[in-house]
Amino acid sequence: MNAYRTIDAYLEKNMDKSIAELSALVAQPSISAQGVGLKECAALVADMLRARGFAAEVMDTEGAPVVFGERKGKSDKTLLFYNHYDVQPPEPLELWETPPFEPSLRAGKLYGRGVSDDKSHITSRLFAIDALLDSDGELPCNVKFIIEGEEETTSVHLHEFILAHKDKLKADACIWEFGGVDHREVPMQSLGLRGICYVELSVERLNTDVHSGVGGSIMENAAWRLVWALSTLKGPDEKILIPGFYDDVKPPSVRDRELMAALPDVAEEYKKRFGVQKFIKGLTGGIDLKMEEVFVPTCTICGLTSGYQGPGAKTVLPAKASAKVDFRLVPDQKPEDILRKLRAHLDAQGFDDVQINFLGGEPAARTDPDDPFVQTVIQTAEEVYEFPMEIVPMVGGSGPNYPFVHDLGLPVATAGLGHPDSRAHAPNENIRLDLYLKHARHMARLMKEFARS
Repeated sequence: MNAYRTIDAYLEKNMDKSIAELSALVAQPSISAQGVGLKECAALVADMLRARGFAAEVMDTEGAPVVFGERKGKSDKTLLFYNHYDVQPPEPLELWETPPFEPSLRAGKLYGRGVSDDKSHITSRLFAIDALLDSDGELPCNVKFIIEGEEETTSVHLHEFILAHKDKLKADACIWEFGGVDHREVPMQSLGLRGICYVELSVERLNTDVHSGVGGSIMENAAWRLVWALSTLKGPDEKILIPGFYDDVKPPSVRDRELMAALPDVAEEYKKRFGVQKFIKGLTGGIDLKMEEVFVPTCTICGLTSGYQGPGAKTVLPAKASAKVDFRLVPDQKPEDILRKLRAHLDAQGFDDVQINFLGGEPAARTDPDDPFVQTVIQTAEEVYEFPMEIVPMVGGSGPNYPFVHDLGLPVATAGLGHPDSRAHAPNENIRLDLYLKHARHMARLMKEFARS
């Protein structure tokens, strides 16, 4: 459209400047799991907002600070952007081709920890705002940002923060932190996130590790104790065995199944990308695999720790053992309910000595695929990507969208610059520069069309 030629020309001309700003943001470590660099990164993000004329605040919570920014626009409509500035730990460091906090540009991609998840989404949206201000001298609508620092550790304090600041966060619609294209280069519109209940299970049976020749025959082994406890959570048929676990599961609708059926089969793509030999439950692909991936809750052992795991042999009977376990939840399951049922189950199975440390959780939440705002996001994407967005009613991952949908009452849509090989949470995390530019172009169009809608 001719109306966007000036904006597009600005974005193309100033790409290097925006990527330099992104690189400076990526170079600032901000690892929420380790409490590294969070205040410093929050201050940097606030300064970036102020540079665009936003009234920005760094607001304390009991955890990492939240950055809030607001700038008035021409219309009375208000668009809220949700992002996060925290990143995953960079380990294992030896698998990075270049240091994780020294951004590296090569072959049309920028590499670094947090570059895709989620720092590029912050700066590309600010880049779109730069283009709008350069073209029009003002924003077409009111724009607010809420940028937190604990998303990678289940946003423990965000819900409380939102409830305390509902008036400040009042808006008409929200753009979520992530989005991108699939393996066909088609932009995807993901309208829901599963919930999560994340726990650490631990057991301690002795004061100290013991020589296995001394204790192996006569003393309790914490590692075995934990393995036996874990084996009661799920059967070989993959059914979760906690009584009442499935009681509140809301079945997918006919509309959900229609939307999922319209999406491409992912079986061969997953086999190629992840080296999958076979899927569980006898799944082979098609609609059944797609529905199972999203609309069925899970129990996943994410990590196990006990005893000696170094090179060579060390004959030892472990005194302690622990496991990280996540339960992905579907509508209308609640993490606090699953936590209670987990405790009751372990006690009933004779494992009252297994301690549960709740590491965080949130319920699932979704937006109506036929909401007018969602349709505006979809329509403004097509010119940029040359494909219409495909609607995904819910994805398998989790995030703190529940308070945005249910407490702030907002339609929440996704849009972003991710691609299947972004390697978020893994070594050599990256973005593609072409998608960075496309996302900025899309966001500029969205803000203008949203103001008119």
